[in-house]
Parts: sequence; C-alpha cells; structure tokens
Amino acid sequence: MIDGHFVVDAHVHTPRLPTLKPAWLQWAHDFAGSYPWRSVYSASGEVVPSAMDELMEAEGVDRVLLFCEYSPRATGIQPIEDNLPLVSHNPTRFRLVANVNPYLHHPAASEVARQLDLGAVALKIHPVHGAFSPADKELYPVYQLCLERGVPVILHSGTSSFPGSRTSFGNPELLSDVVEDFPALQFVFAHGGRGWWYDVAAFLALARENVWLDLAGLPPKKLPEYYRRFDLTRLAGKFVFGTDWPGVPSVAANVRALAELGLPADVLSGVLSGNAIKLMPSLARRS
Repeated sequence: MIDGHFVVDAHVHTPRLPTLKPAWLQWAHDFAGSYPWRSVYSASGEVVPSAMDELMEAEGVDRVLLFCEYSPRATGIQPIEDNLPLVSHNPTRFRLVANVNPYLHHPAASEVARQLDLGAVALKIHPVHGAFSPADKELYPVYQLCLERGVPVILHSGTSSFPGSRTSFGNPELLSDVVEDFPALQFVFAHGGRGWWYDVAAFLALARENVWLDLAGLPPKKLPEYYRRFDLTRLAGKFVFGTDWPGVPSVAANVRALAELGLPADVLSGVLSGNAIKLMPSLARRS
C-alpha cells in the first residue's frame, strides 16, 4: 500500500532484455531517469523475480499486471512465458496479461485461449506496434472469447515513438463500432488517447459504460491539461492506474501526484485499484 491506498499498477513491462530492440532500452533509459529498474535484472538480462517483488513491495504496489508483447515491427517479441517466473514467485502480487498479433497468430482466438489458460486476467492488443486495425473482423472471435471468459481487452490508444509503429492505428475512433458490437465486453484504452486523441478517448469513456482509460505514460499533474474540456472528477471515475513501468520515475511518486489532484477519496480509491478490481475481480483475492 502507498499512504494507506491499495494500489494496482495495471500496466507494467518486464521483458527479457535480449528480446528487445534498442529503441525500447533507450525509451526506458529516457523516461525512468535515475529510477533503479535495471536493479531487478540479472547480468544476462532476465528479471530476477525476488528483486522485482522486493522493488514493488518497497514502492507499495499490491498488484502488478505484467504485459507481454508480440510486436516484431516495433519492440520485438516478449513471450508471455517469460513472465511466468514472476507469477510463480508471488502469484498474489503478479498477474499475467495476454497479447495477440493477428499477423503472427492464426487463428488469433486460439492463441488468446492458450494464454488465458496460463492464467492471464486480461488481453492486451497493440495495433500501433503491430500495424493492424483493432476493428479488423479477424479480431471479432478474439473479442467474443474475452466476453465469454469475462476478461477485459486493453488496447493501446494514441501515439508511440518506436520505429516501425503505425500511429494511425492508435485512433480510439477505430473502436467506436467494436465497443457498440460488444457492449458487455470491457475495453481499456491504454494511455488514454495519448497525443492528439485525448478528447476522443475521454468522450467514449463517458459515453460508453464499457470503455475505460488507463493512465500509463501520462504524468498525473498533466491530466487536468490533457482532459481540460471535461469534468476531471467525473472522468476519473473511468480511470485505471498504470505507469508503463519501467518508463516511470517512480510508481509511488505517481500515486502521490494523483492524490494531489484533489479528487474525492472514493474516486481516488477507484483510480488506484477499485476500477481495476471491477474489471478483474480476481485482483482482490490472494492467490
């Protein structure tokens, strides 16, 4: 916990370093600054589960959603299996998030089912790094599977700086039909429409019960500026806390910066963990 708050970091990357393209390492270096994220890695580039667990404990993070990624164009391929040692070490704190790329996985739904069977509590798709539309009908069986399994779909929304990315696929408007076609499936727009789509993402979140925004990569003190056309307290009811670790100077610092925005206590609690638990009830339970 951080200052009495139960905290879920719903957007964390812990890849094996040899699987990454150089741009990812530069990104982590630039955005983490002096944050000691490299301290959880071995000399050969594997995460040391006990070290990562100790760091998250020191930061006060109660639950951590671990992302994998299959994006050879942009960042490389980081298989979900690489995160299994973390979950084995502390299955209460660490939880898996699946990932699928329709250019690599066919049929995509079969691969998602395989990863969900490993224990994933959500699915992340990265249209920008994979250069595909999240509205492609080929993904509809994936969305149907997630609906049947009761797991939310997290989608990158907004820009990305990695070479090989296709920013046009980060437009939240691409999901407008999908969220209507699957009204009972929960969608989380990662990065909240970062760049020039903040308004679109916020409008969809307020207009659709099944749309949420994660705050990964967004400095909390900038949120009033990014969403200045909206009532921040009302919009924060649809926020899910995430950092994009390791590209963050400190998880605890982000939590405290959020607290300084003056949100009502119940709204802040929802942002830091309550909304994530609504989407993924198993996060409330110890494994």
